[in-house]
Parts: sequence; structure tokens; C-alpha cells
Amino acid sequence: MATADTAKLGEPHTPKEASRSAFLEFEKDLKHLLKHERRDKEKHELPYFDAVAHLSDEDLTSFTVDDFVSVRHAEVAYGHILFGKLRIPTMPETGPCYIHFRAFEPGPEEGKTAEVHSLHTIRAELPDGGFSYKAVFAKDDPLEWFDT
Repeated sequence: MATADTAKLGEPHTPKEASRSAFLEFEKDLKHLLKHERRDKEKHELPYFDAVAHLSDEDLTSFTVDDFVSVRHAEVAYGHILFGKLRIPTMPETGPCYIHFRAFEPGPEEGKTAEVHSLHTIRAELPDGGFSYKAVFAKDDPLEWFDT
């Protein structure tokens, strides 16, 4: 499996046609994954999705390809790893309103479609020994390599 040490991640940019096409291939699965992850974290009382807790599943997943605002690519021997920033359109732009996802786009010779792999979630230890949790990001939060 590719890592940040073994694959060079390109600079963030507005998604071009190839990335938008890949997104359309896994959009339905991304929406399913987002709903599943939120439910799973809530079931275990982990506040990763507190910023969007008031949204219905439909509002949370109301995004389209036009809300796909930034992408970074890492080329690997078997295709491309995509890291994407996606705006949740039902959230105000002033607060956290983005999710970061990781997807894979196989090379053209593979004959397969692009697929979403994961959502970026952060669990950070606080100085008092507690933890902070994050799955919804702000506009200025960098889109970086993640393995989760």
C-alpha cells in the first residue's frame, strides 16, 4: 500500500475533468460511507461529527460534484490516489463545512472504476489527558495525506 513516504502527493488544485469523472463514479458510495461513519461514531459517543449533528442524512449528503472544491493526487504504479475536499452545501461557509476523503482511481488498463476508501477523521490528545475529535473541517484546514 502506498504511504506518504512512498508516493509524491501533488499540490491542491481545483478538480479537473478526470477528478470530477472519478468523483461521479464513487459519489453514491461516498454518501453511504459518510452516513455510516457518522452513525458509527455517534453509537460509540465519539463527537467527530458534532459540527453537523443537527443535519439530517439528506442534508449532510446533499453535495454534488460541484461541491468538490479541491483535490490532490498521488500517482502510484496501479493508478492514482485522490485526496478530496468536499463542501457540505447545507452548512454555512463561516464554520466547519468540509469533509476530506481518500479515493482510488485505477489506471485505464485496469478496466475498473474509481472507489472511495475513507474519510479523514482526527483524534488528538489534549494536554489535560482528554481527546478532541474532528471529521468536519474548515476552509483553511489543509488537505493532507491521511491513512484512516
